[in-house]
Amino acid sequence: MALPNYLYSTFTNKCPRCHDGKVFENDNPYSFHNGVKMNKHCPNCGLKYERETGYFYGAMYVSYGLQTALFSLLYGLDVLWWKLPSAVILTICLVSIAALFPVTFRWSRLMWIAFFTKYDRNFIKIT
Repeated sequence: MALPNYLYSTFTNKCPRCHDGKVFENDNPYSFHNGVKMNKHCPNCGLKYERETGYFYGAMYVSYGLQTALFSLLYGLDVLWWKLPSAVILTICLVSIAALFPVTFRWSRLMWIAFFTKYDRNFIKIT
């Protein structure tokens, strides 16, 4: 797995195998209509995103790691520079984690799919 391909598919909502089809129907994670709705297959190469029942349980651990990293970053900034009261920094952490949840939800699923799928630039696309 090449890191640039992994990051590209994660941050652009593209299929990790062909880098062309979208994984989520909408690019906006904050869309109330279909912000978290995933395609079942890549519209371009036909890759099945949810390979088996419960496939995305592992993505929960990735999401947990992303949220923990965010919390640790904010807490570290407070300890080193901000020196805010505990209630204020806890409120800042909870609000930022809640506000960024749609993004971390999508990134965790995209990272999980990309971790198990290799990019193939020579893959024959469905016509």
